[in-house]
Amino acid sequence: MTPATESLRGISITMPPGAPPSFHVLAKPTGAQCNLDCDYCFFLSKEMLYPDSRFRMSESTLEAYLRQLIEAHSRVPEVTIAWQGGEPTLMGLDFFRKSIEIAKKYLKPGQRAQHTIQTNGTRLDAEWARFFKKHDFLVGISIDGPREIHDTYRVTRGGSGSFDQVMRGLDALRAARVDWNVLTTVHAANAGRGREVYCFLRDELGAEYVQFIPIIERVPDAAEDGTVPWSSWRDRPLYVQEGDAVTGRSVSGEGYGRFLIDIFEEWVRHDIGRVYVQMFDVALANWYGEPPSLCIHSETCGGALAMEHNGDLYSCDHFVEPEYLLGNIADHDMVDLVASARQRRFGLNKKRLLPKYCRQCDVRFACHGGCPKDRFIDTPDGEPGLNYLCDGYKAFFHHVDEPLRLMCGLLRAGRAPAEVASRYAKRDAARGPDTPCSCGGGLRFEDCHGSPAPSAGS
Repeated sequence: MTPATESLRGISITMPPGAPPSFHVLAKPTGAQCNLDCDYCFFLSKEMLYPDSRFRMSESTLEAYLRQLIEAHSRVPEVTIAWQGGEPTLMGLDFFRKSIEIAKKYLKPGQRAQHTIQTNGTRLDAEWARFFKKHDFLVGISIDGPREIHDTYRVTRGGSGSFDQVMRGLDALRAARVDWNVLTTVHAANAGRGREVYCFLRDELGAEYVQFIPIIERVPDAAEDGTVPWSSWRDRPLYVQEGDAVTGRSVSGEGYGRFLIDIFEEWVRHDIGRVYVQMFDVALANWYGEPPSLCIHSETCGGALAMEHNGDLYSCDHFVEPEYLLGNIADHDMVDLVASARQRRFGLNKKRLLPKYCRQCDVRFACHGGCPKDRFIDTPDGEPGLNYLCDGYKAFFHHVDEPLRLMCGLLRAGRAPAEVASRYAKRDAARGPDTPCSCGGGLRFEDCHGSPAPSAGS
C-alpha cells in the first residue's frame, strides 16, 4: 500500500497509507472550561488533565490545527471545522474571526469550509448571531426541554437554572436567521416525557433539526439503590469510561427506547420531511443500506476525534483520557495520527469486540452494538461487552421496522417517504375508542398519540 499524493495550491501533500479522505474533529478551544455547571456533564472533570493551564487555544495552535485539518481533506470538496467545549464562546469573537481568516488562507480553490459550533447558548447575543450568519455557521444549541426539565440539571455555577439565558441566545440566532439545531440530552428528568419534549422543541422553539443524546454516567461503585450521591462531576476525580454502575441521573435502556418511540409516533404522523431527528435519519439509512451519518450506529468508528486546547488529539470525544491520547499536532501531523495503527485499531474494535449475542441479533444491521463507551454490561449468557442501552435499542428498532421498510420502498420507487403518514392516518381513523395506542405505552390511543400534542409543562 503506497501513500497517496494530493496537490493543495500547488504544494505536493503525501497522505499516509490508510488515511481517510475525510474525518471529523471536535476542537475544544477552552478545554473543559464552561460558564455552566451542568450536573451530568462528564467533561467538566477533564480540566484535571491539564493542571495550571489557562485553557485557551493559542494562535499558533489554531493555525496548525486549521492548516493540518484542511490539508488532510484535500481529496474532498468540503471540510468541517467544528468547535465544542466546555463552552467555546468563552474564547470571544476575535478568536473565531481569526479562525475564519486562517481557514481562508489554506482552503484550496473550489474547496469550502463548513463551520459549526456547539454551545450552551447563554452568551449569545446579536453580535454573535451576525457573525454566525455572515460566515454560514451551523449552531448547535443545548436545550433539554421546557423550563422545568431544562433547569433540572443545566444550571449555573451558582445552582440557578439557565433556561432564560438560553432562550435569549436562541432568540438572537432566530432574529438573525442563523442555521441552528437542538441537542437534547435524555436523562432521568425527561425520559418519561419524550413527546412533550419533542413537541416543545418543534412547536414552541421552531426546531427543525434535533438530536437526542442519552446521559449514561458510568461509575465504579454505587449505593444499594444504584444511585451515586454526587451533585455534579466536580465532586469526583477525573471521569473515565469505567465501572458497571450508573448514577440516578442516567437514563435506563428501557427509558431511552420508550423516549424514542414516543417521539417517533408523533413524528411519523406529522413531521416526515419537515423535522429531521438524527436518530430517525440514521435508522432509515441503515434500513436503506446506506452508510449512516452517525458513528454510534456504524459498523466501525474512529473517524470522529477530539482535540484539546493545546493540540492534544484523542481517539474520541468520549475518551478524552490518557489511554486514548494519540499525540499532539505540534509534534505529529494530524493526518498521521488519524491514520495510525492505534486509531485504526480503536475503530475496528467496535466490530471485533462485539459479543456473540449482538452478532446474532436481528437488528444488528441497525445498531452495530452502539457506542463502545456504553458497552459495559454482560449479555444474558454472561459475555461482557453488551451495550447498557440494548433493551432500548431493541425496542425502538423493532418498533420502527415496518414504517422504515415502507419508507425505503417509497424511496426506491422515487416517491416521498412522507406518504407513510397517510397510511397512519387511515389506520388511526379506523381505531375504536378503546384501542391501545400504537406506541405500546399502555394507554388508549385517544388518551395518548391520538390526542393533541402536549403543550410545554402540561
